[in-house]
Amino acid sequence: MRIPFIFAYVLGAGLGLWSLLAGNYEFLLYAAVTLVLVGLIHAGDRRFAFNTSVLWGVNLWLVLHILGGLWPVGDSVLYSLVLIDLVGEPYSILKYDQVVHAYCYFIVALLLWQVISAARQTLGFGLLASLTVLAAAGVGGGNEVIEFAATVLVPDTNVGGYENTAIDLVANFVGACLAVPFFNRLTPRAGAAAASG
Repeated sequence: MRIPFIFAYVLGAGLGLWSLLAGNYEFLLYAAVTLVLVGLIHAGDRRFAFNTSVLWGVNLWLVLHILGGLWPVGDSVLYSLVLIDLVGEPYSILKYDQVVHAYCYFIVALLLWQVISAARQTLGFGLLASLTVLAAAGVGGGNEVIEFAATVLVPDTNVGGYENTAIDLVANFVGACLAVPFFNRLTPRAGAAAASG
C-alpha cells in the first residue's frame, strides 16, 4: 500500500476514535465519510495510479479540514475565522472555510482529471476539462448534502446556513477551475497501473 494511503487511513481512523471518545458525533460522521472517500480513492488508484503529489494534496486537505473543525478560535473554531475581510456579514468572505473548500475541490479536480483524461483519445481538452470541473463541482454538492445531514443529525454544528452553503458551492467551483492549468502536468498512468496489476 502506498504511503499516502497509509497516512490517510491512520488519520481517518484516529479522527474517528478521538470523536467517539470525545462524544463529538459531528466529527464521527466526518471521520466515517473520510474513510469511505479514502477507500474510494484507494480503489481508483489501483486502476489510474494517481499522481503521488495529488495524493499528498488529499492528505493536506484532510489535515486542514480536521484543524478547521477542531482548532478553537475565540468562541468558535478555525473554520469560522475570517482571514481577509473582503465582504462582511452575512457572507463573511474570505473565511478559512472558503479557502479550504476551494483547495479541496482543486485537489478533487486534479484527481478527476486523471480519471476522465483516460478518454482523451476520443475527446478534446476543452470538453474533458469542462467535464472535470463540473464533476468536481458535483462532488462539492455532495459535500454540502453531508453538511446538511450533519445539521439534521447533530444539534450544534459549525456548518452555517444558506449563505454558507452558497458560498461553499462557489468556492468549490472556483477551486475546481483553478486546477485546469495543472491538468496537462498530470500524465495519465492508467496503462502503467494496469500493467503492474
